[in-house]
Amino acid sequence: MPRRRPGTLAGRIALLHAVAHIELNAVDLHWDIIARFTDQPMPPGFYDDWVKAADEESKHFNLICDVLEAMGSHYGALPAHAGMWRAAEDTAGDLKARLAVVPMVLEARGLDVTPGMIELFRKADEPAAIAALEVIYAEEVGHVAYGSKWFNWLCGRDGEDPKDIFHSLVRRHFHGALKPPFNAEKRAEAGLPPDFYWPLAEVLGQDRLPKGPPGVG
Repeated sequence: MPRRRPGTLAGRIALLHAVAHIELNAVDLHWDIIARFTDQPMPPGFYDDWVKAADEESKHFNLICDVLEAMGSHYGALPAHAGMWRAAEDTAGDLKARLAVVPMVLEARGLDVTPGMIELFRKADEPAAIAALEVIYAEEVGHVAYGSKWFNWLCGRDGEDPKDIFHSLVRRHFHGALKPPFNAEKRAEAGLPPDFYWPLAEVLGQDRLPKGPPGVG
């Protein structure tokens, strides 16, 4: 991906384009988690949560698209990464892995970086971008919380330790390091305690662990 320079208008457009791409991918991923794992009986609340999340992600995508158009651009004008689809493919056969990697790692990362993006657009005096990002920031906490809630529910049903299973699944399926600084307050609000993510940041930040044997988690 080309390097973004947020100090320029083009750089800010590129940053918002990346956000729009993430939000659109999230819409598809939330519908996918509803349809893909029907072999596992889940309570009605599981489906209610992800339908709500998909609806909110769609709103987020449209908010960012409106900002892009007001800035003279549009979604699709720039290249976009395939990281979220790679995560979806890697976790297509394991509901716990999908919950661990997508909401509890990738979406939790949004809680870490969004405050900095809001400040960047505040310095650039871009009120429409600030308003859109503030909506996203407030609602993404809930999406991470859905992931944490249902991950812990599945582990409890299976008599497993959620922290140990989370560590093993992320080591197996996540490509890259968990990068501090972490937004500890918002992560805690979403049900992610520090002992879930800090050990992975320390280990993966030094050396990528090999994938575990089939069936881990």
